[in-house]
This record gives sequence, C-alpha cells and structure tokens, in this order.
Amino acid sequence: MKPHRNTSSRRDALAERNLYRAIATLRTPEECRAFFRDLCTPAEIQAMADRWAVVEWLQRGVPYREIHRQTGVSVTTIGRVARFLAGGHGGYVLAARRLESARGFPPDRTDKRIEATRHG
Repeated sequence: MKPHRNTSSRRDALAERNLYRAIATLRTPEECRAFFRDLCTPAEIQAMADRWAVVEWLQRGVPYREIHRQTGVSVTTIGRVARFLAGGHGGYVLAARRLESARGFPPDRTDKRIEATRHG
C-alpha cells in the first residue's frame, strides 16, 4: 500500500483491512464488478484480470512464452504471477481451488507444475 504523508502505518493497515472487509461483503460477480469499476481505473482492472487469467494458464502447465503469445501479458508479469502462485501469500491458490470446487472440479496441485514451466 502506498504510504500517505499524513497517516500512520496503523491507519494505513486499518484502511487496507476495511477495504478487504468491504470486498468480502460482495456476494455475486456482478456486485464485485460494480464495486471494482467504481474503485479502480479500467487499466487497473485490466491488469488484475490479466494476472488472474495467467493463473489458469500456469495451472495447466503452459510455458511462459506460449502464455505471452496467447494473452499478450508480459513474460515478466507471468513470472511474477508464477512466483506468487508457487510461494506467495496463498491467495491465488486459495481462490483457484475455491473456483475449481465451485465448478465441480477436484482440487489441483499447481505448485509442482509451476516450477516445471518456468521460461518454457
């Protein structure tokens, strides 16, 4: 989070936590879309959508350069997503597993495939 001159780190952390609480209250993709369209610029939304799309490609074991060719997302961004997918804070993995469960697919073990596809 970008620090502000007139706020403390505690206040910044509280603002960030309140943002996550607000997001957690949203119940449908349509509600999320409305919220994020109000909150973010179109470029910010596109950047997040690009990163999320890369998660699925990486889970399928597609090499970085092929993901770049298919999506236009930079290899640097793909590498960053792969790094966080394999060893980040667990957010990508948690969301991907829950989405798979909601779709009726068995949980996927992505971490081993991520390492195998680096710079493929």
